[in-house]
Amino acid sequence: MEIRILKAADAQLQGDFNSVFKGTGLEFDDVRLYQYGDEVRAIDWAVSSKGHGTFVKTYKEEREQSVLLLLDVSASQQVGAAGRRKLDVGREICGILALAAARQDAQLGIMAFSDQKELYLAPGKGIRHAYTLIKRLFDLEPKSRHTAVGAGIKQALGLLKRRSIILLISDFIDTNYERELTMLARKHDLVVIQLLDQREREFPPLGIIPLLDQESGRTVWVNTSSEAFRARYRATYEQNRDQIGQICRRHRTEYLSIATDADFVPQLVKLFRQRNQRGGRA
Repeated sequence: MEIRILKAADAQLQGDFNSVFKGTGLEFDDVRLYQYGDEVRAIDWAVSSKGHGTFVKTYKEEREQSVLLLLDVSASQQVGAAGRRKLDVGREICGILALAAARQDAQLGIMAFSDQKELYLAPGKGIRHAYTLIKRLFDLEPKSRHTAVGAGIKQALGLLKRRSIILLISDFIDTNYERELTMLARKHDLVVIQLLDQREREFPPLGIIPLLDQESGRTVWVNTSSEAFRARYRATYEQNRDQIGQICRRHRTEYLSIATDADFVPQLVKLFRQRNQRGGRA
């Protein structure tokens, strides 16, 4: 696993993820006297009202921000082929980002959640910190099998003391998390990554078989060859994907869906290269 992560970081990520670990906006710096051509909306009326002239605000690029990986480790993440489960892909993404952050001397931490906090490692720098994060994540055995995306976000909001870059990685097979996601998008620079598996898109026609709900532990018998079942299954998948996509568009949040059977590294590179070109969110 270490070799795979290092190979991805060496071959494709150097430089392309630079925008992830920088501030994506501007912060107030100082004021100066108004000059012809300055925008009226840049005028600092509070300072100008003191009668010493008309002043405008000046800004500088936001200082380096800390990065928090927010990873869903609930039982629905166990879906997928051996070694390519959604959880496996999520862990690899976190490992690659941790090594990329270490190389760029950026602060990066992680919080893994189910319906409770399963792991938290505060943002830190350096290769030793990156390897500690990777080891603790791959050694993690979640205590709960259930999902509560909203609760996980709320816990993360309580941990973050200043504006940060958040990468939220989940399959979003859950409900009632929009309010918390909205708060996260408003307060922080948010990137949403949705993990998907092929068998969630199109269930194979295997006849009447027992299906185990990973989170509730309940087994139900279904006719997987039934067109009605397959139509409901596809509709649920599309509804889940559309819902998170719409929420992200509404709040102008970066969104990427990653399938477990695809090479996700080029997709990540493309996403963060676009962020770099745009200078973050407009």
